[in-house]
Amino acid sequence: MNITSWLLGLVIFLNIIFALIVIFQERKEDVGSTWAWLLVLLLIPVAGFILYLFLAQNFRRKKLFHWDDIKKRGLDRGVKSQVSQFQSQQFQFRNYSSARYKDLIAMNLLHNQAELTEDNQVKIYTDGKEKFAALFKDIEQAKNYIHLQYYIIQKDNLGKQLMKLLTKKVQEGVEVRVLYDELGSRRINKRFLKELRAVGGQVEAFFPSKLRLINLRINYRNHRKLVIIDGKIGYVGGFNVGDEYLGLNPKFGYWRDTHLRIEGTAVYAIQTRFILDWNQASHIHDIAYFPSLFPLVSTTGNVGIQIVSSGPESEYEYIKNAYLKMITSARSSIYIQTPYFIPDASVLDALRVASLSGVEVNIMIPDKPDHMFVYWATLSYIGELLNTGTKVYLYNNGFMHAKTLVVDEEIASVGTANFDFRSFKLNFEVNAFIYDERIAQQLSQEFRKDIGVSTLLTMEKYLKRSRWIKIKESISRLLSPIL
Repeated sequence: MNITSWLLGLVIFLNIIFALIVIFQERKEDVGSTWAWLLVLLLIPVAGFILYLFLAQNFRRKKLFHWDDIKKRGLDRGVKSQVSQFQSQQFQFRNYSSARYKDLIAMNLLHNQAELTEDNQVKIYTDGKEKFAALFKDIEQAKNYIHLQYYIIQKDNLGKQLMKLLTKKVQEGVEVRVLYDELGSRRINKRFLKELRAVGGQVEAFFPSKLRLINLRINYRNHRKLVIIDGKIGYVGGFNVGDEYLGLNPKFGYWRDTHLRIEGTAVYAIQTRFILDWNQASHIHDIAYFPSLFPLVSTTGNVGIQIVSSGPESEYEYIKNAYLKMITSARSSIYIQTPYFIPDASVLDALRVASLSGVEVNIMIPDKPDHMFVYWATLSYIGELLNTGTKVYLYNNGFMHAKTLVVDEEIASVGTANFDFRSFKLNFEVNAFIYDERIAQQLSQEFRKDIGVSTLLTMEKYLKRSRWIKIKESISRLLSPIL
């Protein structure tokens, strides 16, 4: 036997061992993911297993964020009280939308500790310049502390402006904490953060790599975008920090996103989420409980909100389950805006059944891709829904990055979670579920406004795509569980 035959036999043997490891590791997880990884191992032996080591760690066996931390701070009292009221059917709703969707509220409360608050004021931002103008103004007026968390912070003009402003606030005596995802914000470095840290600002990275450019947790990233100012103002939504989010990237053009500015006791839940993420990343400068972190708020708002989080360590796919509950409850209309549409079978079936039962299902996606395989996979799923009468719009005026779901113009969800496997299973996400007709109608109006700069994708147009596009869709569809 020559050396070539021996090496070939070794590669085949190792590939069989790697495949068995994948089957053993994933046997209790999603079958589609298992088959996708086996396909990768078959197409690229050995190298495929290296990809598996980087991309397929199972965090469902780990507990990264401890509810005990919240108990120590006394923040579980409100949740326990509300759970008791729901179980005894004594909870008094303040508006129609909350009462109408009490089953959804109960699910989020009982399984995700998502307390319902109904005293909130909400401002919707769909334009990056307007959102960051409002955010910078709120930061300027901060008196006590600023907690800021983004998946992406770019080392460009907007990122530099933010760092300069935060540095100024620290010098004024305001406590500043910045949390970023190391992979999403991989372009920033110590020099970029040096001035803020030098004056006393605290900065932490989520899941940092021990070796530059090598991160074994590459597939599990903190995709959340949160800002809390003095415990009274909270931001959550799709915008990251970078010039492209102001529409200044020539590749994408105008950046269409959705972000919320919230005042009211829903900010407590946003604050809690930040504390958990910060303490997981910090290990040194943990945030202890202080009354100033959860100050008494006085607003004239009446918007019902639940802040729901999910991640790879969660027992259930909480945001996806809430999406499903909303979709299956729809009676007249569904509006979805998402940059990536790669749903699992449960979500796809729910949308298909809704459309076939007479519910007007509207989905808006970008007409240009930022990730090719993801875009082709999206088109393959969209094609299935076109058969049921779903209206699909391709957004032409730049890039569509919003993550919104509106049902019956009564309730809505806005946050960081896309309609894809990654958001449902792999990333750490957070969404605001909103129970208010006025806000839901405003989001629906924004959708209808966007139709004016979009193209309706008909089945006739879809069937005219080239054979090469069909091949790329088929390959991407097979890999969709791990995209």
